[in-house]
Amino acid sequence: MPIRTTGRYERTSVGGEQVAAFVPFALPPAAPPVDIDAGRAARLRAAEQSLVRLELAGEMVPSLDWFIYAFVRKEAVLSSQIEGTQATLVDLLNFESQEGTASPAAPSADVEEVCNYLDALAYARAQLADPHGLPLSMRLLSGTHERLMRGIRGADKLPGELRRSQNWIGGSRPGNATFVPPPPHLLGDVLTDFERYLHDDEVLPALVRAGLLHVQFETIHPYLDGNGRIGRLLVTLLLEHWQLLTKPLLYLSLFFKRHREEYYRRLNAVRVEGDWEGWLDFFLDGIATIADEAVASARELFALVATDRARLLSQEGTSVAGLRLFELLPRHPVVTVATVMRLVGTTKPTAGRAIETLVGAGILVETTGKRRARSFVYRAYLDRLRVGTELEDRQAKR
Repeated sequence: MPIRTTGRYERTSVGGEQVAAFVPFALPPAAPPVDIDAGRAARLRAAEQSLVRLELAGEMVPSLDWFIYAFVRKEAVLSSQIEGTQATLVDLLNFESQEGTASPAAPSADVEEVCNYLDALAYARAQLADPHGLPLSMRLLSGTHERLMRGIRGADKLPGELRRSQNWIGGSRPGNATFVPPPPHLLGDVLTDFERYLHDDEVLPALVRAGLLHVQFETIHPYLDGNGRIGRLLVTLLLEHWQLLTKPLLYLSLFFKRHREEYYRRLNAVRVEGDWEGWLDFFLDGIATIADEAVASARELFALVATDRARLLSQEGTSVAGLRLFELLPRHPVVTVATVMRLVGTTKPTAGRAIETLVGAGILVETTGKRRARSFVYRAYLDRLRVGTELEDRQAKR
């Protein structure tokens, strides 16, 4: 591993105690520059090729919207779980199934955090797609942060605004923290350098740059809360902005969740040891692993839908409403009678018969055990989609 220093320490006083805050040097790494040796170049090619396969998988399926809907929600849940949010993909879909009903239940605080992530990503992508929208910049990230933190825990921590006080990571106070980011009075300088690198003409490959920018953002930690989610969302935006993917199909947070301790250790090793290469190996392996898994998942989900469609078509008594409902299930894998009435645009009796048709075909399963306000789940589809998004304590109880 090349030996380098990636920043300097600034002595600052917080709460009456002196701490050493880390101020990162501007990207790209220098003295020495990042080493793209033969092994790292092979990792880079593998990651790039995996993204190409994922892009092709998205183009080859007839309903790309299914996978965008599903994979974006999977990333939102996983990125939030890394920060301690206790909502699963099933929790999110159960809440979304109430949309348009007369009296939907209020979301839990955890589900609301995931919904905010979805709103934040949609805002950022819309801005970048709009010729008159904001470019990829701190202004865009701050607008995204404002939507991420709106109305939830941490909403009192300056949503959409750069912090004006010292924060820290780990420990009960700055003096025993694992890591102390730059003091607030230096944020202007380090974020100017960060933005400059976003738009610099750079010889390093785009995936390498994305990995560097993620670490740099997490090291700067410009907000009082929500930095981890914005930093991971930044990777999603960069992949699309630099045309490595045309849609947000990569749920990279699954890799970070699986290897959470190594994820944090690799981030810290950049600051403490200057080990950009170790981080990049980890990051590129994650890209390749999750992209390949997403391709396999897309194929499996599409094959399942095709098989179930054929079975439904062959079943005697299948109605037009039942077929229409089936085609909507990949984007609405949890439904109620009220949901079906709205989606299909039909009456309550017709909606009920459509659901019964799909239950009879073994496609929908009733999950509440109630006689009223029942929910029905496309279980086989959801079981495949939710892999990795369940909480460990819930898995232990199964």
